Amino acid sequence: MSLVRNPSKYGVSSSHADEDTLPTATQTSFFQKGREFESRYVNHHYTEEERDKLGTFESVDYLPPHSAVYKNWLKQQPSRLDWDRWVMMGMIGFTVGFIGFLMHQLIDVISEIKWDKASEFIEKRDFALAWVWVIGYSVLFVIASSVPVVYYRPSAGGSGIPELIGFLNGTVVRHIFNFQTMVVKFFSCVCAVGAGLPIGPEGPMIHLGSLVGAGLSQFRSETLKFKLPFFERFRNTEDRRNFISAGAAAGVASAFGAPVGGLLFSMEEVSSFWNMKLSWQTFFACMVSTFTTDLFNSAFEGFKYQGDFGAFKAEKNILFQISHGIGLNILAFIPTVILGIIGGLLGAVFTFINLKIARFRRSQISKINSKHWKNVAKLSEPVLIMIITGTASVFLPAGFGCTPFQCFFSSGGYSKKCLTESQHPLHTERDVRRYTCPVGVSEIINGTEFTNSSFNEVATLLFVTGEKAIHHLFSRDTPHELGYASLFTVLVVYFLLACWAAGTAISSGLVVPMLFIGGTYGRIIGRIMVDLFGVHTTGYWAWMDPGAFALIGAASFFGGVSRLTMSLTVIMMEITNDIQFLLPIMVAIMVAKWVGDFATHPLYHALLELKCIPFLDSEPVILHEGSKAINLELFKAGDAMSSPAIVVHKVESVYRLTHLLLDTPHGGYPVVIKTEIGDEVFFGLITRNDIMVLLSRDDIFCSRDNLSLQEEELDVKRIDYYQMHQGYGYLKDAERLNAQLDNYAENLHYQELFIDLVYVLPSQARCFVDCHLHLTVVDERNRVKGIITRKDLMGFQMEERIHKFLHKSSQDQEMQHPGHQFNVEMSQ
Repeated sequence: MSLVRNPSKYGVSSSHADEDTLPTATQTSFFQKGREFESRYVNHHYTEEERDKLGTFESVDYLPPHSAVYKNWLKQQPSRLDWDRWVMMGMIGFTVGFIGFLMHQLIDVISEIKWDKASEFIEKRDFALAWVWVIGYSVLFVIASSVPVVYYRPSAGGSGIPELIGFLNGTVVRHIFNFQTMVVKFFSCVCAVGAGLPIGPEGPMIHLGSLVGAGLSQFRSETLKFKLPFFERFRNTEDRRNFISAGAAAGVASAFGAPVGGLLFSMEEVSSFWNMKLSWQTFFACMVSTFTTDLFNSAFEGFKYQGDFGAFKAEKNILFQISHGIGLNILAFIPTVILGIIGGLLGAVFTFINLKIARFRRSQISKINSKHWKNVAKLSEPVLIMIITGTASVFLPAGFGCTPFQCFFSSGGYSKKCLTESQHPLHTERDVRRYTCPVGVSEIINGTEFTNSSFNEVATLLFVTGEKAIHHLFSRDTPHELGYASLFTVLVVYFLLACWAAGTAISSGLVVPMLFIGGTYGRIIGRIMVDLFGVHTTGYWAWMDPGAFALIGAASFFGGVSRLTMSLTVIMMEITNDIQFLLPIMVAIMVAKWVGDFATHPLYHALLELKCIPFLDSEPVILHEGSKAINLELFKAGDAMSSPAIVVHKVESVYRLTHLLLDTPHGGYPVVIKTEIGDEVFFGLITRNDIMVLLSRDDIFCSRDNLSLQEEELDVKRIDYYQMHQGYGYLKDAERLNAQLDNYAENLHYQELFIDLVYVLPSQARCFVDCHLHLTVVDERNRVKGIITRKDLMGFQMEERIHKFLHKSSQDQEMQHPGHQFNVEMSQ
């Protein structure tokens, strides 16, 4: 009988548990059909064991309770001002921007040391030593990345975006906003991305931004044991939620250099609660975040001062700066639609494989009995991926020959791939990787550099970080730089490794892999166009540039996996500065979304379902007979409620409240009072956490004769508002409460001691507005008939209950009128 030993029984969130605690049926469902290929328009259905896991998560009420304790705390706060909120948004933006600067600089330093040394060994054709260096160096950083996640903070693994979405939707996910999580997240991401795993830092930056918003806005830390007397009025669930949303947006702004995209991403994908005032404040935080990152990046490269502090150069501050724009043609929309279809299909396949690997990983780890060996298995997986990735990077380019630079000269004259000086010259980028290819001489004629050097196409994509490889894919006027064989080979290898790496015990993001994969098949389509219709740098056919189609392909695959629309379009514009291709990007994203929605759920929402984190869609789709959408306006609250509801009285004994906690798992209980005619009518609602806090204060127990029934007479100062409403169902002094509950449950004396629940009940005028986590269903006489919780409103739950209602109605109608079926009006 312990709040800690059996958290689901006592309503204490157990969402911090690792994968090993997930349901058995889930662990063995790797080959279960219909678990991954589910249309966006079909609700995900959970097994019974997964529903038990859903039940361990608590909900957080983002609206103020308006109880006596809350109103007493509110009176002590300064009057509401706007300037302090703007100051806090600026502080969050600056902090997130500086973290983004540190992260990218550290990743670049680690990566450059690795590849520069490896290139020296390769040039000497010492492949064995190059392999030992790459594997040894990379594995060392991967182990450093994975160890703190596996042994210290499992909540720091992955991107953190699904957990963030779940929290901002109203579900408590423990440890995701902990200071230790922030430190481990930053360290793990820097080491893993710098080591060369097929992942990116953007996802973790979003989580880090939300961590800053959650912690900095409160000016206190349980981990660091300090509580500063500043901005105390922000220490409530609603303001904290808004600062978390702003921090996530600032993380996007810092990672991509896209302040508007960050605002839209938070609004479209992350946040479930939004208003116009929050838009302005979040925009300000994004602006400050981007400014801070760009300001420091302007002067430092690899932490070496470059002397350009304050000079915002486009090639340095725009992530994938396009050298020059090209004209758009209506014919470009034909390959754009094709890219959108490919993006939707490959995005669905990526999501499918990712989920299958996650289920397989969980099923295999669950078979290991020893906790130690389970951790070793988790640690070994990213190490194995790194060994495969490093080996492919070193040896795969050896299977491909050397490609001469596009502009070179010989005894026969200039290269055929080089246009005349009257036209815009084609070129090969200067920073391509030579691998073992020979170095030639260069000559500059009429401003054009001609060279006899050569390079290796596969090494150009694999011997660099993911971001630099994307630069090569997006490059303009380089149609022959990358060939079919190299592009197809890298696409297959990187696609599979990225699917595998996502979800391992490291801090990792998927944005860079998504852009890389989409850019690769986009460049293949562009190369096909060039080979079919020739190279044109000016005139009507100038739009046929493989780099331009790589950009469209990247947007299509990103959209096919995430199903983002507005924010993705703006982000692609801000990271490339290529406004000419705005319309094709929009078309590709929309087509990819439509195609992907017919095959799978969006990746982040599918991961929410995999992790069994409750999430409420704004408009759930309920289907009847697999095809017809049911009009929910035709049904009433009673059709979705759980009944009967366990109620408590306004004045309740300590003994009964204790047994409610011990014997029932519910998160809230309707409070009733007796009327003069004997009816028990609804008065308000009390949460499980409120009961725990009240029971931990034995000084408010009293006999029935000494109860104070008037709110004005209550000594509300004895109840701590922060303990009541900032614990989110978790009590720090749980062991002490455990002992108290044991005593209350066994001692009949506590049947004669009572608590007046008016301490924590909202006023009558507010109870129907504020009690939205548990909607109490009453009849025409205000008597409690049932209750609706967040989990009752999940799509699969509503679908099951409505189908049960329709089936029962059909049977009743058939009994009354044999031979006639009861038809319920449907909306197509």
